[in-house]
Amino acid sequence: MSDTPAGAYDDLLARVLPAAREQRVWEQADGTMPTLFVSHGAPPTLDDPQWLDDLFAWGQSMPKPRAIVVVSAHWENAPAALSASAAGTPLFYDFGGFHPRYYTLPYATPDATDLAHRVAGVLGTGGPVHQFVNRGLDHGAFIPLMAMYPAADVPVVQVSMPSLEPQALLALGRRLRALREEGVLVIGSGFMTHSFAVMRNPRLAGHTAAFDEWAADAVTRGDVDALTDYRAKAPGADVAHPTADHYVPLLLAVGAADDPTTATSAIERITFGNSIRSFRID
Repeated sequence: MSDTPAGAYDDLLARVLPAAREQRVWEQADGTMPTLFVSHGAPPTLDDPQWLDDLFAWGQSMPKPRAIVVVSAHWENAPAALSASAAGTPLFYDFGGFHPRYYTLPYATPDATDLAHRVAGVLGTGGPVHQFVNRGLDHGAFIPLMAMYPAADVPVVQVSMPSLEPQALLALGRRLRALREEGVLVIGSGFMTHSFAVMRNPRLAGHTAAFDEWAADAVTRGDVDALTDYRAKAPGADVAHPTADHYVPLLLAVGAADDPTTATSAIERITFGNSIRSFRID
């Protein structure tokens, strides 16, 4: 860990920006882009060199997407809505109590107007889709993307969660699935376990570990019924996810995938008693 706020991120940029800029962009011959579930972390993710390196390597393991659609644990709005798509829209620093530098770090992605229109088209079967033109990407979107695509050269649009019901996120993912054939990377950004209780009391770590193991098994078996009924079927659910917001983006990723049984863990680690497991699903 660096003593400078976001110092590890500064080091990452110094090392990887040339490679990030030169990354080969997706072509039709590459086939469908995968869908991802990303455990995104809070701003201090930018102080963790291993986490940053893992995220960057993960981004490099795929062709650079033509665009990114991300659903974050930190935005619930019904019906599903879109974030701002204009270049230069300020980020939404939706966190408190951190060093002032975290509120000035930029992630200025290109204009995503065409992507917003395309996403609105796949979502808008029931009517117009509202866009919050002043709402930039929140930290569930920009923190992982700062590491995965640090050149900030991929258009990004964030889509709100229409509810915290797993079935709603599963359905939203299915509506976004076709975009993957166009080189669009679909990301559900949450946290495999999201327990402040275990951070305060490490003796509860068995609950988060049990939940993490259960979820990994259910995803790789493609057991959608178990994943949507996690409150009743998952061990440690009440400790691992006292609220649903950081869990249900996993269902978005599963819904957007062609075959959940293809899931592989791109990142598999425990941080402050919580699992930051992240999946790639084809």
